[in-house]
Amino acid sequence: MAENVPMTAAGHAALKEKLRLLKTVERPRTILMLAEARSHGDLSENAEYDAARDKQGFLEAQIADVEARLSRAQVIDTSKLSGDRVVFGATVTIEDSATEEKQTWTIVGDDESSLPDRKIGISSPIARALLGKKAGEDVEIRTPKGVKEATVLKVEFL
Repeated sequence: MAENVPMTAAGHAALKEKLRLLKTVERPRTILMLAEARSHGDLSENAEYDAARDKQGFLEAQIADVEARLSRAQVIDTSKLSGDRVVFGATVTIEDSATEEKQTWTIVGDDESSLPDRKIGISSPIARALLGKKAGEDVEIRTPKGVKEATVLKVEFL
């Protein structure tokens, strides 16, 4: 059985919009490409038809993937969250023990992660290390570049 995928209401809405666009814009466009390629005659040596079929297959796989993620979505209303421990939806400020650099991250669903927006997916190494921690606690974050040590400065729910 498939595991539930946590996501915020905004992330769920964005995924639904992506599915709508795939079905109502991209699918009809691809069908038109196929029809145009078919009209050029012999399909056995028609590279345009082959490309359109490949695009159609890729598009249908994308649609199936988004539908599967939506079916497993566990929408969490982050506006109702509170507490002093890091959980899904928390905004966490940490300080790197070596550089004293401060970073603030919001823990969101994996589909919603965006480094420029300071949002990290719940299954990322940083989020996994922070889950369950309180302000003042030290944390070891295992990254591809090695282990980083940090201190949790603040846990907020915005």
